[in-house]
Amino acid sequence: MPARSTAQRRLLKEYQELSRDPPEGIIAGPANEDNLFVWDCLLEGPPGTSYENGVFSAVLTFPKDYPLSPPSLKFDPPILHPNIYADGNVCISILHPPGEDPNQYERAEERWSPVQSVEKILLSVVSMLAEPNVESGANIDACKLWRDDRKKFEEIVRNDVKKSLGL
Repeated sequence: MPARSTAQRRLLKEYQELSRDPPEGIIAGPANEDNLFVWDCLLEGPPGTSYENGVFSAVLTFPKDYPLSPPSLKFDPPILHPNIYADGNVCISILHPPGEDPNQYERAEERWSPVQSVEKILLSVVSMLAEPNVESGANIDACKLWRDDRKKFEEIVRNDVKKSLGL
């Protein structure tokens, strides 16, 4: 068996930790045993939000130099949210490359660093669902809807929740 890379060893360790003690409402692990760099995730919508009772499927893709570089997370199917692009890709500080933000929206300590973990990423994404950052939106249409017609926004999200449950 070939020697595992640093990234593979780290991902295996994180998977074992998540399996032993998963955070409530989060299930994640490699999509298949032969590739530790692509994980399937199920995230429960946070209670008290329009996403409540939803179970949303996402794919976490890790770069070969993980943990030096951040993974990417994509909801599949996409869900409506100000910080999720229309194609399902998540835009959140913790998944942005380390260092200073060229746009100066984020402090360096809010961005990716190798001390972050899969668990912290997924908890941050669930928290983002509950509290969107409309000042730095990824999906401009969702931001406008959130600000200008919250009732319509919540109606669309409730439909996303129903779809997530196969209803």
